[in-house]
Amino acid sequence: MKRRIGVLLSGRGSNFEALADSVAAGRIANAEISIVLSNRDDAPGIAKAKARGIEARAIPSRGLEREAYDRLIVSALREKQVELICMAGYMRMVSAYFVSAFRERILNIHPSLLPAFPGLESQRQALEHGVKFSGCTVHFVDERLDAGPIILQAVVPVEDGDTPETLAARILREEHRIYTEAVRIVLDGCYRIDGRRVLFERAHEKV
Repeated sequence: MKRRIGVLLSGRGSNFEALADSVAAGRIANAEISIVLSNRDDAPGIAKAKARGIEARAIPSRGLEREAYDRLIVSALREKQVELICMAGYMRMVSAYFVSAFRERILNIHPSLLPAFPGLESQRQALEHGVKFSGCTVHFVDERLDAGPIILQAVVPVEDGDTPETLAARILREEHRIYTEAVRIVLDGCYRIDGRRVLFERAHEKV
């Protein structure tokens, strides 16, 4: 039986498309994206998922408290028997209820080298801080903002003429690459968590 992935998004769904391409090409083997959920009716990623024949649904979050909303999301994911959840530009913090329902089975991709520059506008933060390198991070999701154990990171040099947009575009290419690898690692079970460290079996030491 194929392993079932659920994707949560709020916008264009670029990382969702990269994951869907990897599933279709067999780079993420023996898996399927079973459902795509969004907190926004107008998220372009919903239409993109439907165009691929993937079940996609918007569950609007406006006016709902965090846990009340998360209970709706968890119910939809359980209905599809999802084993792994991938946040792909999902612009909401999740509740302790959500995390406990899928402990160490929720992944997020963030456009910085965490723990540097969590939250919004990470590329702008990096440029304003004057760093020479930025990048992206795939991590497990816990109750804190962009703070769960780190699975993979990729480094992107910052160029003198960079704007937040040009830096974001180069980081996005690396996001697509390492998110696929992180999903493979977690689905294969080729890791263990030791405190805050995610340790790999030898076959997955390098990306």
